[in-house]
Amino acid sequence: MYRILIADDDIELTDLLTEYLQREGFSTESANDGETALKMAREGNYDMVILDIMMPKMNGFDVLRQLRKHSQVPVLMLTARGDDVDSIVGLEIGADDYLSKPCNPRVLIAHMRAILRRSDAPATTESENIKIANLELIRGSRKVMLNGQALNMTSTEFSILEALMDNAGNVVTKELLSERALGKKLSPYDRSLDMHISNLRKKLMTDTDQNDCIITIRGVGYQFIVASHE
Repeated sequence: MYRILIADDDIELTDLLTEYLQREGFSTESANDGETALKMAREGNYDMVILDIMMPKMNGFDVLRQLRKHSQVPVLMLTARGDDVDSIVGLEIGADDYLSKPCNPRVLIAHMRAILRRSDAPATTESENIKIANLELIRGSRKVMLNGQALNMTSTEFSILEALMDNAGNVVTKELLSERALGKKLSPYDRSLDMHISNLRKKLMTDTDQNDCIITIRGVGYQFIVASHE
């Protein structure tokens, strides 16, 4: 049974989500302010955090920033409807996905299951790891090593990088990348894939790198460039 932390100061909404998620087989706990949410997320062994932005004591952005210093637990952020800025900021600081409030519970469940599928990807054998120059992707433990040092990767970032490295040297379309790595069809105004790619680029850059190893093919998708680390 998946353990979910719902962090939202709207007690009525929290109760409704709790009832719905429990009917769907999830185990839930809730927090109604940011400080409590951060403490519970750090100390509890949760499979996902559903995190609202506007909360007392500490807003959702600050909770996520602090949480990402020590944890890569999947985070689904709830944003105000139509507020693209909040959505982009949430993705920039490490959210796995976002939904606008109020949201259809069925849509919420679909997004949650897509994220959980990524974080629960089955382990594979060591021989199936991918190593390109100084970058190694270890499938079994879902770790990424750069110059022998482990990088902090969310499950979403790992899945995107895995898809790109599996097809190194070839262009991967946005449509394919969204379905394989994000578990959803690409929608016209969804910036989440672009923001995850931006975060990946920052994490893969070193002081000696002169070029990005992930390049944008305008109007098509992205390409992992093998030569960029040679």
